[in-house]
Amino acid sequence: MLISFKDHPEFTPNLTPRQIFEYGSFGGSYFRDLEDPNHSGTNALTSLPPDLWQGIDKDLMLSAVANKQLNKYKVNAGTSLEDWRHKNWIQEELDPYGWVQWYCHFYYGRRSKDDTRQIQRWLNFAGPNGRWRNRLIKACQKKDTHYNDYTVSPVIRQSLQHWAYELTEEDFNGIK
Repeated sequence: MLISFKDHPEFTPNLTPRQIFEYGSFGGSYFRDLEDPNHSGTNALTSLPPDLWQGIDKDLMLSAVANKQLNKYKVNAGTSLEDWRHKNWIQEELDPYGWVQWYCHFYYGRRSKDDTRQIQRWLNFAGPNGRWRNRLIKACQKKDTHYNDYTVSPVIRQSLQHWAYELTEEDFNGIK
């Protein structure tokens, strides 16, 4: 399902925030407590509409410890929150959890001064010319396999899922 935003037509993820968590992302620890990593971060969810997280197993969102077995592709993918902060990828005053928190808010209608930067990050990572999206396509082509051969680059697939994107047959066939 292609998601489009009238005010940002270039931004076309194909996973909703809910799907990111239902499919298993970040080992279930994305919304852990940032002040005390040994506890869940239920307070982080209060700024988001309940339909995002109601009915989702809390282990898929609030675990104090990441568990790669919760991830769809059963791999560790990504870097640490500390690394994100060091690289200035996080706007603490808006979304202290980073891109996915920003996306949750954006998806549900919030617009902020960080939108242009975050959308550009998504385009660079998972957009039509995104580095990791195209790298996955080329890896599948090199192995002469289908777009949904999940044995090809599971870490890239998991990373793309974190960025609200899952490779589709249409996208796969669009690049030669």
